[in-house]
Amino acid sequence: MPNVAYPPRRPLSVGELLELAFRIYRATVVRCVVLAALGLLASQLWRIYVLARGLPLSNLQSMLKLLRDPGIFTLYLVAALAPVVLLSAVLLRQNRLITGADPGGEVGAAARRLPAIIGLGLLISLSCAACLLPALVGGAARPLFMPVAIAALIFVLVSSLSAQAILLTERAGPLASYRRSWRLTQGSFWRLSLVYFIVALIVLAIYVALGIVIGTLVAILGRGNVAAMTATQAVLGVGLGALVLPFCTALSIAILADLKARKEGTDIEHRIAAAA
Repeated sequence: MPNVAYPPRRPLSVGELLELAFRIYRATVVRCVVLAALGLLASQLWRIYVLARGLPLSNLQSMLKLLRDPGIFTLYLVAALAPVVLLSAVLLRQNRLITGADPGGEVGAAARRLPAIIGLGLLISLSCAACLLPALVGGAARPLFMPVAIAALIFVLVSSLSAQAILLTERAGPLASYRRSWRLTQGSFWRLSLVYFIVALIVLAIYVALGIVIGTLVAILGRGNVAAMTATQAVLGVGLGALVLPFCTALSIAILADLKARKEGTDIEHRIAAAA
């Protein structure tokens, strides 16, 4: 079992929360990287098929024309849903590993939760759309509505980002997970915003630094061949994403544990258990 103190016995500071996420990541990444890579590859299935057949895919109009083909449309649906299942399986596997449960069957468990995941996605999407609606229909007052709409959108995202971890680890329904995320994050908006901002900067720095390396390797290995350069860039991009995405899911697990400690007193329960 990985040596990770989880769940935390008390509410964590921002630094401690990030440290817990890194510990979860280090303890689980080796056993999750293949799932993450498969999820990223699955998201590109239909593009790979289109490129392999030499079909045009230069703009939205050509894409919509291609999707009229039943085979391509089927691959497009698979490319949309399979990554959701596989990346949800990454979160489930990480949660099992750090809680001492035997890993295995995460893909099947995530697949069975797919309708609930889609329902939760719709709830969050509708909430975000409601935030932007005043700015879209504001007419002449649109410039005044836009800052308010963006602020409301950020608030909704921060308040609902823990919902998927709740849905997967607690097997709650979409609406229950959505409402529970809002309850747990109440009063933690600024702290969570700071956490997400720091993580976004870290991930951006990683992608910029490694993007330069990948660009150099693509230029060297591709040797001016456009197809070879595209393939090399895709492979290296999948490898990079497969290393980064498990950290994002580890962060979700760490944040949920911290929110529970703050709102539900799990720290007190663990202190009582330890004293006993």
